[in-house]
Amino acid sequence: MMMLIFQACTKEVLDKKPLDIISDANVWNDPSLTNAYIRGIYGQLNFLYYDNPGSEGWVNPDMNGLNIADEAEPFWDSGGAQQKYGNLKIGGGLFDWWGYSTIRAINIALEKIPATTLPDNTKIEMLAEVRFLRALSYFQLVKLYGGVPLITSVQDINAPSEEIMLPRDTEEAIYNFVISEVDAISGDLPESWSADYGRATRYAALALKSRAALYAASIADFGTVKLDGVVGIPHDKAQSFYQQSYDASLAIINSNKFVLYDKLPGDKVKNFRQLFNENRNSEKIWVKAYVGGAAGLGHNFDFWNTPNYVHEWGGGSALAPYLEMMEEFEYVDGTPGTLDRAAVASKLWKGKDIWAGKDPRFYSTIYTQNSVFMGDTLKYWNGIMDENGVLVASGYYKGIKVIPQAKAACTGMWKNVQDKNSMWSNMSTNDIIVYRYGETLLNFAEAAFELGKSAEALDAINQIRARAGIALLTSIDREKIRHERKVELAFESHRYWDCRRWRIAVTELSKPKTRIRYILDYNTMKLIIKFDPADNGKTAAFFEQNYYIPIKLSRTANNPNLVENPGY
Repeated sequence: MMMLIFQACTKEVLDKKPLDIISDANVWNDPSLTNAYIRGIYGQLNFLYYDNPGSEGWVNPDMNGLNIADEAEPFWDSGGAQQKYGNLKIGGGLFDWWGYSTIRAINIALEKIPATTLPDNTKIEMLAEVRFLRALSYFQLVKLYGGVPLITSVQDINAPSEEIMLPRDTEEAIYNFVISEVDAISGDLPESWSADYGRATRYAALALKSRAALYAASIADFGTVKLDGVVGIPHDKAQSFYQQSYDASLAIINSNKFVLYDKLPGDKVKNFRQLFNENRNSEKIWVKAYVGGAAGLGHNFDFWNTPNYVHEWGGGSALAPYLEMMEEFEYVDGTPGTLDRAAVASKLWKGKDIWAGKDPRFYSTIYTQNSVFMGDTLKYWNGIMDENGVLVASGYYKGIKVIPQAKAACTGMWKNVQDKNSMWSNMSTNDIIVYRYGETLLNFAEAAFELGKSAEALDAINQIRARAGIALLTSIDREKIRHERKVELAFESHRYWDCRRWRIAVTELSKPKTRIRYILDYNTMKLIIKFDPADNGKTAAFFEQNYYIPIKLSRTANNPNLVENPGY
């Protein structure tokens, strides 16, 4: 009997085609195998979010992108964030992604799918999806390096070297390609997927165009053309790119498919936090979705950013918002959020009074003294002043822990962090947002303003502020738009790239920053506020050449037609 079972099972297995030698005909004529191939391409787009940091150590490179902006200082620096301190050299940058193996895989699919026996409507949809992924890949390349070789067909590895070792196209040409691809395929992409949440949609394509065209417009408006256009875009092209960004954003707005998340209008703090922690909500245009669970099929963003006391081994609090970032949040009446530091330092404070009256987004984005996490009110002082005015820096003082929960900086980053104990890595299941409607409105406002449509820009910004629960603006200008973007999109991996495209990074990303520290005054049980230099004595530095990362010696040596970026 056992022999019969073995023989039957053996025959069933041997009747199947070996999975490691599946033929081209099988892959491209079987919808499930073709979809598996396309899903494999998604998996190569690690710039959307690094699930396995690899050589960057335990700290996600995506989070390092936050470290190197002017929003927070890093407390779990894996080495890559040293780029923040002027260490971007010709050996390579933090975001280095020379994605031509991915582009080759895409080009193969674009050649194979049309000749298959798949239904025509399936082929049209698949081709549009794969072209979107190629446009997305080229957008990543151009924002990193400027102009790159534009390869839209499968290269024959046996072809003459002049057909393989291609020179860099202009930065303008790459942006034009990205935008033209979106224009060509957006109508063929579905508005949504009944299954496979997270696959590209028509609105993901429009959101890509909205963002990419805005980047190109800014570079043309504020940048400089070098290397005959390999980097930089002529100034006279700015208005055309602003118009294309405006048009794409308006198409998303007029679709009425997305709205600003406002399910809890009576609690603006909880509402804004819930936007990031509720999956598949009305504001999310395109996300990277996660399963989570015991298998670790999640991400570890909140693992690194929950308050450090939650982790028995002292982890967490990886991002400590600078005081200057905290001050960017206005008060609800619209007055500036900048502190009079001398006045603040001259008195004692109750914890709840230090940040009273701030923009509700402040409390959703940053945790600090008196924030409530998992039902616990955070005790974020670092040191106790005894009855005689002597600072106690460690241990306990009369039964009170000197540093109960905070690190050297008494702040943490809360956005996209779930209010729960995230002890283990790769367990988080909240969506990682790629595009959301709030960004669309900000893109629209910026493009509209630069096109002379100030009233439309003001209305879009005020939609953002109304949802936030802060006083509306009565007038608009470029700095107000940039300010609103910095606050609304804080810690969403926009700020670094915005500073680059506006060509303000040399100034803004090289400023010394401040760390806020609370000391418990034992006599009054109130807090003394101290302002310390941030970054542990290191100085942030962004240089002119850093507007583009290096191609790298390994690539220019392999292909002599690749010219290196200026300054490296």
